[in-house]
Amino acid sequence: MPLADDSALKEFLPTLDYDKEMERWVNLFMILSEPDPKISQTPKNEIWRKNKSVLWHYPAKEKKYEIPLFFVYSLFNKPYILDIGPKTSVIEGLTNMGYEVYLLDWGSPGYEDKHLGIDTYIEKYLRIAVKRALRHSDAEEITLIGYCLGGTIASIYASIAEEPIKNLIVATVPIDFEPFCGPEKWAEGFREGDINFERFIDTYGIIPPKLVEGMFQAIGSPINFTNYTKLLHQAHDPQYVEKWRRMNKWTQDHVPLAGEAYRQLAHDLFKENKLVKGEMMVGNKRADLKNIKSNLFVVSGSRDNLILEDQSKPIMDLVSSKDKTYITVEAGHVSLVLTGQFAKIVHQWASSRSNPL
Repeated sequence: MPLADDSALKEFLPTLDYDKEMERWVNLFMILSEPDPKISQTPKNEIWRKNKSVLWHYPAKEKKYEIPLFFVYSLFNKPYILDIGPKTSVIEGLTNMGYEVYLLDWGSPGYEDKHLGIDTYIEKYLRIAVKRALRHSDAEEITLIGYCLGGTIASIYASIAEEPIKNLIVATVPIDFEPFCGPEKWAEGFREGDINFERFIDTYGIIPPKLVEGMFQAIGSPINFTNYTKLLHQAHDPQYVEKWRRMNKWTQDHVPLAGEAYRQLAHDLFKENKLVKGEMMVGNKRADLKNIKSNLFVVSGSRDNLILEDQSKPIMDLVSSKDKTYITVEAGHVSLVLTGQFAKIVHQWASSRSNPL
């Protein structure tokens, strides 16, 4: 005797379309086996190089603003997320709006670069690159834009800069390292010394890309798993697939981190939280955020699973800027740039502060 009426069961077990499911899985395997998509398509010119780092210039399609934009990205990831593809590229969007854009690509450090610390990156790379951009653009001032850890580095630099920074824009930026979005036990382990990479760095010199990727996957789980389930569900949608392939390439394309840079990040920022305390040192200079008087624009994502708003907001009270704006947008840590939305947000704020021609 049947346990239930067939019609009742159908309400809970809808008929499976085997042909559609087979097509979905075939599409999935085809997507995963295809070559990586082409990225970084916006026209650019190399104007300066030091070691592995390169300063790129993206000319405006039709120059409309006197003050150029200078992007500083994280040391953990490759910056092509800012130029990920046509129509969604942040850099392409800004050049189409009339801005001259510069980007400092830190490059991928090797064992021989293990001595590079945050202070070296700022004094010997970022400062010189900004000077080159000012000279190349023939501009008297510049707008500095930092994303994620690049925003932290840009803020530290702006606090000691002698160069004329008119505007400082930071997005999804960690400033206060006391809040932590990962497991609390991890934070305790780092701060109390139970989790320590010192011996590893002494041996290998750098934090390898796979370890960097593993750390981000651990913090972002279960997102890294659901990423593939979403692809399976929407494998029939060409637009979704195209964005997914570009995003997937970037998330698996981490760069090594120089050992000394990791030491400074771990000790001065994460463990001691020196930036918000005004105790961060860059060489013999104190990186006190109250020295920043540039116009300030801070952007946070309401769905950001890596950088909490509580980590970004303190900069608003720490700087001396008279013109300062904080906004929260409906976006995640990466979707803010992946969709090109960030270009429009930057333009809305920066257009009136960039000396329109």
